[in-house]
Amino acid sequence: MNTNYCIGIDFGTDSVRSIIVDAYTGEEVAAAVHLYSRWNDGLYCDPNKNQFRQHPLDYIDGLEQTIKKCLSQVGNAVRTNIKAISVDTTGSTPVAVDETGTPLALLPGFEANPNAMFVLWKDHTAVPEATAINQHAAAFGEDYLKYVGGIYSSEWYWAKLLHILKNDQQVRKACYSWVEHCDWIPFLLTGGGHVRELKRSVCTAGHKGLWATAFDGLPPKNFFSSLDPLLASVYDTFPEQVYTADQQAGYLSKEWAERLGLPDNVVIGVGAMDAHMGAVGGQIEPYYLSKVMGTSTCDMLVIPKKEFEGKIVKGICGQVDGSIIPGMIGLEAGQSAFGDIYAWFKQLLSWPLQHLMMQSDKTDHEASRALFKDISDRMLHELSKQAAAIAPSEHDELALDWLNGRRTPDADQSLKGAISGLTLASDAPRIFRSLVESTCFGARKIVERFQEEGVPIKGLIGVGGIAQKSPFVMQMLADVMQMPLKIHRSEQTCALGAAMFAATVAGIYPTVEEAMKAMGTGFDRSYVPDKSKAAYYDKRYQQYLKLGDFLETSSI
Repeated sequence: MNTNYCIGIDFGTDSVRSIIVDAYTGEEVAAAVHLYSRWNDGLYCDPNKNQFRQHPLDYIDGLEQTIKKCLSQVGNAVRTNIKAISVDTTGSTPVAVDETGTPLALLPGFEANPNAMFVLWKDHTAVPEATAINQHAAAFGEDYLKYVGGIYSSEWYWAKLLHILKNDQQVRKACYSWVEHCDWIPFLLTGGGHVRELKRSVCTAGHKGLWATAFDGLPPKNFFSSLDPLLASVYDTFPEQVYTADQQAGYLSKEWAERLGLPDNVVIGVGAMDAHMGAVGGQIEPYYLSKVMGTSTCDMLVIPKKEFEGKIVKGICGQVDGSIIPGMIGLEAGQSAFGDIYAWFKQLLSWPLQHLMMQSDKTDHEASRALFKDISDRMLHELSKQAAAIAPSEHDELALDWLNGRRTPDADQSLKGAISGLTLASDAPRIFRSLVESTCFGARKIVERFQEEGVPIKGLIGVGGIAQKSPFVMQMLADVMQMPLKIHRSEQTCALGAAMFAATVAGIYPTVEEAMKAMGTGFDRSYVPDKSKAAYYDKRYQQYLKLGDFLETSSI
């Protein structure tokens, strides 16, 4: 018997993954992953300047190849019954476009200009511009930052585009508007020919772009033009209406239908950010904090509108009507680095192997490469195993998780990480344990901010690669929080969430809640906090807070 299928596409930091899902059961019938070739070669990025850019061709290549690979795994009965496609992406990841909505990096003369490419979420080159926005807002009168936690971040839309417009005359002259990654992909798939046709999501507009229903859209034009006249032209291209992800962006264009081998009656949904759709894929519930844990964390919360009237939560990444589930208030927080911290430590330890072993004449190159890969693949697992065996002490090494700045609470991307309490006995497992502990303390600080602002947290939901693969981190998280943590079964919650939205957009389900109920795959494990460790972690957490206060207020 024929059924209906949907495609969910998840554009992550390092790769894009697509899945084909049975819209009635949630069964994943095909999946494919594509690593961004230019990104993985380190092109257009400069970590020393906190510059992280991605070429639109990486996205286009990944989009085409993963869908084609998925379709090659299924028969014609599935192919002809694909009803809709929805996408999620990282964010805020905006790009300068011309009037046709084409990213400038796809135009002659801009192919290798990083400023003409997508400015990845973790790019922090716009710290001065974010500071200027915050100072301007504080002196403006009306509080236009109150729905984004009261502090504008360098990771977000207006700061990023202002930085590039101020520093790149070529881009400034050619640019017509700026669009977010999650808005551009549906525009691409539907064959949009002008920026006015592009449907912008409430998700990015609200959490990253200062759009709010209370303002009837963006803050007034003079808020932006009085900050910098360069912003006025971008303001003029921003639409009055934005859309939730259960709405249609249009239909698959004839060009992309032929390119992918799909019928042109496939519906394309409005996009959203990865963690927001990941929270839906992970079956988020009101007052349960959904922690999408990868290179960074995005902590998602939904609350029925009638229970949140008049409330403002300070220091988070925004509260937006319909940004996660239409009809509910979506709240976002998170940490600028989580898995990235573990990856950094792994790379630090791997440096001698990578740079010296490969040059050694004691073994052949291929053997060295194979040995390096084997060690690298096993390193974090072994570090976790050894760190778990350490008998903790309140005098152990103590770390701060601000290696990529602080996202929440109270965004400040100029902050740096630290490790204190080092001795000659400090070995790799002990330092690794302190880093894991710091990420868990950073997560606890977010929960406490919600609680301080009158928002109860009933429990934690873990989704993403780290939630699936690291019992050591997850158990410590439960112990530090002293809260139960349940892990979602799906390894592709963001892509699954996108497929749930696709099923809603196609009309298979009337609401995304119904799609989530029917297509959700449930939870396969949970972590219960060890009450005997509560006093220890309470004391260590206070030490973490004191270390953070010292570094934040010192001139070091």
